[in-house]
Amino acid sequence: MITILLFLLCAGFSHGAKNEGSLEGRKGQWQMLLNNTGVVGMHTALTSKNTIIMFDQTEAGPSGYPLHKRFNGSRCNTRSHNDVVDSTCYAHSVEYDISANRVRPLRLDSDPWCSSGSFLSNGTLLQTGGYGRGAKRIRFYRPCGNHQCHWIQSRKSLSDERWYASSQILPDHDRVVIVGGRRTFTYEFIPKISPTEKSFDLPFLHKTNERNAKGNNLYPFLHLSSDGNLFIFANRDSILLNPRRNRVIKTFPRIPGDGSRNYPSSGSSVMLPLDHSDNFHKVEVMVCGGSATGALRAASNGKFLEGLRSCGRMVITGNDNKWEMEYMPEPRLLHDMLILPNGNILIINGAKHGCAGYDNARNASLEPYLYSPKKRLGKRFRVLKSTKIARMYHSSATLLPDGRVLVAGGNPHGRYSFHNVAYPTELRLQAFVPHYMHRRYHSWRPSNLTVKSGGGGERGVIGYGAEFRVRFLVGTRPSNEVAFSVYAPPFTTHSVAMNQRMLKLRCRSMVRSSGGWVDAVLEAPPSPRVAPSGYYLLTVVNGGIPSVSQWIQFGHA
Repeated sequence: MITILLFLLCAGFSHGAKNEGSLEGRKGQWQMLLNNTGVVGMHTALTSKNTIIMFDQTEAGPSGYPLHKRFNGSRCNTRSHNDVVDSTCYAHSVEYDISANRVRPLRLDSDPWCSSGSFLSNGTLLQTGGYGRGAKRIRFYRPCGNHQCHWIQSRKSLSDERWYASSQILPDHDRVVIVGGRRTFTYEFIPKISPTEKSFDLPFLHKTNERNAKGNNLYPFLHLSSDGNLFIFANRDSILLNPRRNRVIKTFPRIPGDGSRNYPSSGSSVMLPLDHSDNFHKVEVMVCGGSATGALRAASNGKFLEGLRSCGRMVITGNDNKWEMEYMPEPRLLHDMLILPNGNILIINGAKHGCAGYDNARNASLEPYLYSPKKRLGKRFRVLKSTKIARMYHSSATLLPDGRVLVAGGNPHGRYSFHNVAYPTELRLQAFVPHYMHRRYHSWRPSNLTVKSGGGGERGVIGYGAEFRVRFLVGTRPSNEVAFSVYAPPFTTHSVAMNQRMLKLRCRSMVRSSGGWVDAVLEAPPSPRVAPSGYYLLTVVNGGIPSVSQWIQFGHA
């Protein structure tokens, strides 16, 4: 049999999956995965072993996951009152196996409540800070194939207490910066360059702090620009920091409007996908939602102010830096913003009134929004399928390799509270299923995606600027829009998706043979400033319909 080869451009084929059905059919669906994860999904992260790390706080008392034995080996007695109320007889961290749809408990030795996290180049989660004895702690979680891994606590400590701080991986190999924290107006690096290196004062954090509102600059939004500089947004203001020189090199205009965007006002932020078409030079950030001025004080008096509807977009590269404002369908705070494989933004979870903190919000936001950045102003937001489960304070969301979005958590209380409260502690685990996963798109959805690096085999590290090959199967002829994206999954907590990053890669060539197989040659990102070394999810998007993603690793080959 003669194999017919069709040499294709990387774009410009036949018409794609443009007719996506009725508006109702494009709202997505919800799946119930587990009725009880045992632990509130206050912090979540997807690992390169296709598991989800989920944890809350060790000082929260009993969780929903009782242990037969403490992690030190001593037995827990359910008949003993002391053991029933002993938090060490309960798990406060679990690993969720996506394929098996089950959780297992993980040992935690210090309290990571309201902490931060970044993935290192080998897939290890570097987890920093927390509350009390955990405020200066450094923890590591390296996922393993046998699912027997546990948290490891470093003997080293942070220079300053980091409670409600944010972290960002930097272009330097496995170097992370941690910024801010409650009553902490500094930033520091892991690892230190020298034994004498401490933290660095950041006057910007003093300036943006509102003492009577518990900061309104906590969990600052951090985005690594493709020039290697660090964008920092806190309260309503933002700067560009050169982390190599420890110098602020640009101060941006204040985002228009009243109210605040950072904890406890708790809006959310995302850096829009970087694109090979401009050599990844254009970097644009987006900030959405938050709380009205005075929301915290009002909530303490039982009055819940309407949140913010506004979103601002600003290009942070170049010299023309100004906010362009638009508006969500309704007010929103406590929400998550995730980049979907096709480059659209999902806004999910949260509330419409109040602010973050215990019992400080009302009127749950049950409908996700889909934001399409490339549509014209006024046409970018679409309301999606409503859930029946409120996801308020201490909820989270994570994109899965198959294209679904995992939704977990919700607990606006200091303890696990299930009765006689406005919003009970939420232990159910859901997945939001975007419309593009419906079976009507199966013929368009690329499948059987495999990756082969230039010289390292299917699981080798792909060097910067190197070409690598991918192969996939398409049931119909490819559309006129075939794109290739890579995605760095975030560490998600408190409406902040730390280190979330998407790049649209350059396709050098694409060949389609009989049987529907397509071979493409792609070009890796040019440098760690564009894509810090580590694991990314590669996705083929055919006419807006994404494949199941596959893990690849970028770094210095």
